[in-house]
Amino acid sequence: MTSKQRAYLKGIASNLEPIVHIGKSSVSPEVISSVEEAINARELIKIAVLKNCADDPKVIAEIIAERTHSQIVHVIGKKIILYKANKDKPQIKLPIF
Repeated sequence: MTSKQRAYLKGIASNLEPIVHIGKSSVSPEVISSVEEAINARELIKIAVLKNCADDPKVIAEIIAERTHSQIVHVIGKKIILYKANKDKPQIKLPIF
């Protein structure tokens, strides 16, 4: 993913509300399954890491992206933005720069 494509996705994600919230239990199998379900349905999702989670959001983003085969668009503060293209029904068309 190019930096311009990443910037395009960040612009779209700025209006999104977090779909998944990660709390004290951090990255559990339930969190992974709910992220995978959401990202397969929407392609682009925002995740909120709650204050009671002791883990670093960047580490959490890497673990989730690896397990769901998605790409990290951006991690800022306690918000994570992930993208995974849907091959069957693409909803977001990435511009080619």
